[in-house]
Amino acid sequence: MKAARIAASLAGLTVSATMLAVPGTAAAQSSYPNKPVRVIVPFAPGGSTDIIARLVGERMGRELGQPFVIENRGGGGGAIGAGEAARAAPDGYTLSIATVSTMAINPACNPKLGYDPLKDFQPVTNFAHTANVLAVNPKVPANDFKSFLELAKKEPGKFSFATSGTCSINHFLGELFQLGTGAKIVHIPYRGSGPAIADVVGGQVQMLFDNLPSSMPNIQAGKLKALAVAWDKRVDGLPDVPTFKELGLPLMNDPAWYGLLAPAGTPNDIINKLRDAAVKVLSDPQVKDTLAKQGAAAVGNTPAEFRTEIEKELNKAKDVVKKQNIKLE
Repeated sequence: MKAARIAASLAGLTVSATMLAVPGTAAAQSSYPNKPVRVIVPFAPGGSTDIIARLVGERMGRELGQPFVIENRGGGGGAIGAGEAARAAPDGYTLSIATVSTMAINPACNPKLGYDPLKDFQPVTNFAHTANVLAVNPKVPANDFKSFLELAKKEPGKFSFATSGTCSINHFLGELFQLGTGAKIVHIPYRGSGPAIADVVGGQVQMLFDNLPSSMPNIQAGKLKALAVAWDKRVDGLPDVPTFKELGLPLMNDPAWYGLLAPAGTPNDIINKLRDAAVKVLSDPQVKDTLAKQGAAAVGNTPAEFRTEIEKELNKAKDVVKKQNIKLE
């Protein structure tokens, strides 16, 4: 009987401790964030991922009362930064930016990445869709897609294309370009769109496939010539540039996207708080206008909707890699 009374007392203490712990956890989550939030951008500074992350992240920091500190971790087509983000503590203080490269194309062509795009992350929201663009150095003697394609086919291997890294969306677009047109071009990988653009502008490489926001300033300044865009219609700022779909290359016409991720296991209260802040920022007319001028469209969907987008793109990438027998190192 005495042992039973002791066991009952211990059980009561356990229940009391549990009841005390729950409000404490809730309080910690409701006060989130109470220190700076680290946001891993898996590419070098200057690219579209970096531009959009800084634009939205800075405003989210203001909204939530703590700075969102951007940390660029480029390399491996985004795999290095994404892998580090997947291993972070699920407490809301290390987030990351999702791209088609890191969540679909890289996993599709490299199953030994070390992270699972669906199991290791909790989607928060998709910040934006952006157009992709094929652009060339102004010294390339072609002013439209048709004339450039004739040059590329006439001299296989003469033209090189710069990308943000092997197995990035830009690399994948280059491979799709070759498969769809029969032209042969040489891949030159960099550690992000920023340095890739710099070398195309400088003439060291003749062409690139890129997300439009990071290339648009150079296109507008005449330092790059845009030949085609991946978007559902012609981009307002580039009315004379046709879409890939218009040119008979529908597989190249899907936009890129950039969203916010937390590590798997992050409490739902934190996920919802982050999502609500992002939606408020993305609803701001000034933010929407800034994105639009860069060739991007604000999204701000739910975590479930963003997960569906990721799954769809991952399945598509796997299907294309398999059907076209694309071998990306």
